[in-house]
Amino acid sequence: MANQKNNPKNNNINFLKLAFEQAKINLGSTGENPSVGCVIVKNESVVSSAFTSINGRPHAEANALNKKINFKDAIMYVTLEPCSHYGKTSPCINKIIKKKIKKVYYCIYDQDIRTRKKTSKLLSINNISSNVGLLKKEGKDFYKSYTSKFENKIPLIDAKLAITKDFFTKNIKSKFITNYRSRKVTHLLRSRYDCLLTTSKTINDDNPELNVRIDGLEKKSPDLIIIDRNLTLKIIKRVFDKKYNRKIYIVTTRKNVSKINKYSNKNIHFIKIESLSKKNHFLLLFDKIKKLGYSRILSETGPNFLQMFVKFNFINNLYVFQAPNKIKSNGAKPLKKKIIKKMRFNKKINVNLHDNKLFKVKLANV
Repeated sequence: MANQKNNPKNNNINFLKLAFEQAKINLGSTGENPSVGCVIVKNESVVSSAFTSINGRPHAEANALNKKINFKDAIMYVTLEPCSHYGKTSPCINKIIKKKIKKVYYCIYDQDIRTRKKTSKLLSINNISSNVGLLKKEGKDFYKSYTSKFENKIPLIDAKLAITKDFFTKNIKSKFITNYRSRKVTHLLRSRYDCLLTTSKTINDDNPELNVRIDGLEKKSPDLIIIDRNLTLKIIKRVFDKKYNRKIYIVTTRKNVSKINKYSNKNIHFIKIESLSKKNHFLLLFDKIKKLGYSRILSETGPNFLQMFVKFNFINNLYVFQAPNKIKSNGAKPLKKKIIKKMRFNKKINVNLHDNKLFKVKLANV
């Protein structure tokens, strides 16, 4: 960073980008609190960095300041407005003042009215300057799932899809569409969501585990919500492995007690809904999911369900893993042409997947 001494704005942006890299570490694992990243700089060098702890506490700022370092006159870069209210812990602003930080940069204001737009004034009273708005666009996008909790909106819903070059989603002669590296990135992607949405058909057909199988991240396997209108899910499937210690919910329109009782030994919770065929039915379902405390959903379903979600404008980001080969007559479950047309493959993610490609397709969201 030292070679950018003559361009302080670039320095500030780069340090804030480092804070976002910290925030990504526990994204999807901080419960009701947002995942925040914090970087502290002194004499143009990073002296401390941290992120929000699992389940949301301690906060990133507290973790970064909890070191035996002289922080006097240091500059703090944090991805979200530091909290200034008393909750289950004392506010981070108290620690910032106590450690004699000189200036605080943050991207956007917190949506929590207990803190929103109050931090800068409190800092100023204590002779600490602040700056809000750098990387504002990135901040709004990163915290979309968090801000949805304060707005009358559904949780953030992203989706993952694997396809061949000729847009098939299943190979009748092979279990996998994409390669090993793509599957590893899928596990990393899952770790950044608190809830994974799928269907009984997907589980019955493919018997997936739908977890995170990366060393050190296994505990970040998201909770699972399975749409199973008629309770056809086979309980011998691998998703019920208890070693992942996650909650499993089944969404059903059935009221048959005997069918429900067959799941009683699997510690499964039920979300009952009258119907699930129209857009407003799903909006009611997402409201129930939101009230359970979930704000980041990754959808992994078959193409029919995905295409319905795209049609209803539920999907925010679609992550598409594409293999280089055409499988022609061995292909099954193709995407519809109108869905392909809607998916503009113009943002390729720069990650080494050998001959596979990963695209992030931005879609409309309600």
